[in-house]
Amino acid sequence: MMKSLYIAAKDLKSEFRTKQMLNSMLIFSLVVIVIFSISFGDLLSQQEIIAKLAPGVLWIAFTFAGTLGLSRSFAGEMENGCLEGLKLSPIDRSSIYIGKTISSAILMFMVELLTIPIFIVLFNYNITGILGLAIVIFLGTFGFVSVGTLLSALSASTRAREIMLPVLLLPLIIPVIIPAVMATGKVLVDGDIGNIGSEIRLLLVYDLIFFVVGQLVFEYTIMD
Repeated sequence: MMKSLYIAAKDLKSEFRTKQMLNSMLIFSLVVIVIFSISFGDLLSQQEIIAKLAPGVLWIAFTFAGTLGLSRSFAGEMENGCLEGLKLSPIDRSSIYIGKTISSAILMFMVELLTIPIFIVLFNYNITGILGLAIVIFLGTFGFVSVGTLLSALSASTRAREIMLPVLLLPLIIPVIIPAVMATGKVLVDGDIGNIGSEIRLLLVYDLIFFVVGQLVFEYTIMD
């Protein structure tokens, strides 16, 4: 586990030097929120309607910003043979996958943490059930990143990786996006965590399956 944390720390340290990917993800997410706030400008005073729109708006912003970040997760390692260096290092290949998953998840959490307050301001919306919302976002993001990291490694060596990753990723994340959106909607309406038990279980199962599968098959996705 420590080796995975070292890889995650390496990725985050490299990212924080330039903030290239983080800034791109944040700007993309904010643009989505601003566009939706302008589009629904006439409805911003109606809290019930905003509560129904909010899950879709938030998860569209999170999903596409996350896809943008994942597309660079392994692309950067392909430059100057860095991936070859990782493969030659005396660590288990699954440690690379776990480290990459942790670093990508942290970047997504940071983008989400900055996006939600801006959503609250632009939509003039008061969020209740912060704890439930945090749990849903954590589980949804972890599932998204777990499968996204695996597919990012798979598509990194292809010429059309920027196109290939969304094509592969978006169909596979439907099982995590649907319960995440439904649970977010329920939490925003009444703030009661007890009403999202079934969605939480679905997210936990999805996260567990893809995190374990990702570790088992990651070695084959980066083979020459």
